[in-house]
Amino acid sequence: MSPTTAQNSTTQHLYGAHGHVTFLGAGPGDPGLLTLRAVEALAQADVLVADPQVHDVVRTHTRAGVDTPLHEADDPSAPSASQSGAADLAMAAARAGKRVVRAVTGDPGLDADAAREMIACAGEGIPFEVVPGIATAVGVPAYAGVPLRNGHGTDVRFIDARSADERCWTEVGASDATVVVSATLDSVVAVAGELVAGGRKPETPLTVTAAGTTTRQRTWTATVGTIGQVLKSAKVLPSSDGAQSVIAVVGEHSAAAERPQLAWFESKPLFGWQVLVPRTKEQAESLSDQLRSYGAVPAEVPTIAVEPPRTPQQMERAVKGLVTGRYEWIAFTSVNAVKAVREKFEEYGLDARAFAGIKVAAVGEQTAKALVEFGVKPDLVPSGEQSAAGLLDDWPPYDPVFDPIDRVFLPRADIATETLVAGLIELGWEVDDVTAYRTVRASPPPAETREAIKGGGFDAVLFTSSSTVRNLVGIAGKPHNVTVIACIGPATAKTAEEHGLRVDVMSPEPSVHKLAEALADFGAKRRAEAVAAGDAVKRPSEKRPARRRARSS
Repeated sequence: MSPTTAQNSTTQHLYGAHGHVTFLGAGPGDPGLLTLRAVEALAQADVLVADPQVHDVVRTHTRAGVDTPLHEADDPSAPSASQSGAADLAMAAARAGKRVVRAVTGDPGLDADAAREMIACAGEGIPFEVVPGIATAVGVPAYAGVPLRNGHGTDVRFIDARSADERCWTEVGASDATVVVSATLDSVVAVAGELVAGGRKPETPLTVTAAGTTTRQRTWTATVGTIGQVLKSAKVLPSSDGAQSVIAVVGEHSAAAERPQLAWFESKPLFGWQVLVPRTKEQAESLSDQLRSYGAVPAEVPTIAVEPPRTPQQMERAVKGLVTGRYEWIAFTSVNAVKAVREKFEEYGLDARAFAGIKVAAVGEQTAKALVEFGVKPDLVPSGEQSAAGLLDDWPPYDPVFDPIDRVFLPRADIATETLVAGLIELGWEVDDVTAYRTVRASPPPAETREAIKGGGFDAVLFTSSSTVRNLVGIAGKPHNVTVIACIGPATAKTAEEHGLRVDVMSPEPSVHKLAEALADFGAKRRAEAVAAGDAVKRPSEKRPARRRARSS
């Protein structure tokens, strides 16, 4: 019996004719807080029934083609699905023999609705399991910089304001326990009133956190007696967002007073910044991850599209030359060059073995990564600057004694510079400089994105080349003058200035990761200046346009 057959036999023995339901805690909102067991369960799911708040958090870990009936039912054009509808969908799929993941916000063990769904499964004999998640009432205070126990051994009580009665408020009001309340923004003031009526002193510290653990997180610090005034002064109440879920922490020992020093998440240098990255999602993957580590929300907007060369014969001859031993080296200057050669290989039925005996160079880490994914380990990657100049610094000169062939194959874009070609020739090499692909201006982004670019909806934009400046302005318009402009080098900065943009940040070296670091340093400096001046820390997009225009005129 094969392992797969044995596994299926074991599953059938455990679950009989039914499938099963996994009640999975998706945590409070940060996708990074999913447990390893949760990711494993999601990867095995046939059907995903997820609370709308966490659908995007868990969906990325499921297989292609997974059924998502609740998400489809929540479509505006379709009938809405209630909580009982979610349970019905999950159980119906399990009865059909499917592996169902029922994903809920926070932890299913603290979710009364999830408990009722488990009881319903048990009542119908549908097997289920529980994958705990980080409870919202625990995860959100941790991200807000509010430890629930501050070395005083105080009790901690968790309350859902929706189900709390007068007796509950009286108990916690009369105690000195730290109270963590799940509420809505428009019910917080009423909660504070209940606590005072129950015996809590009006001067008891209180924090309220909305959108906890996400880059939209916002925390207000007050007391039980002043929270209404604080929220009103912050223009939060009255608000159409009053039904937004929040976590309130109340207590003498909740460390609310120390929050300015403990608010690690909201103190990230680019916290909440909407950063425009004019690159494709594939090109921007590691850069976007870096920006997220600084608290930013990256948005990838391609400014160029890649197309085959107008005359493919030159590329075809060069690829055949690789097979027949025409070249000593092949140099890749971009991920797109790797993709172009790979596609041509596949067209001829070739694979990475065709590189046997040929030395391979990559201009930088991302290009090297694309080669490794193709099955090719580069022989040469710049030890310093990741650019054509950096590659030339490490490139060996041609030596007729040690190099049997003196020719280099250079597949590149139609608009690439001649720096590498000239440098290789100077080192004694013959170069077949071949157009492997053409770069053309990409289609304009959606109207919503264009309006955000021109209207100041983005806090910063990272320009990684002169062409990204020209193309972004061409397809979407000029970024608003409140937007921080960050450029990878002097040439890119000059192009930005020629288009009427004020350059705020310059990378210390031509590296996208150094550019992101420079933007983070800029954001950290802005934050420190605001804190030192006693001002509220605001993102660039929150600044009033009139103030910014006056300063730059």
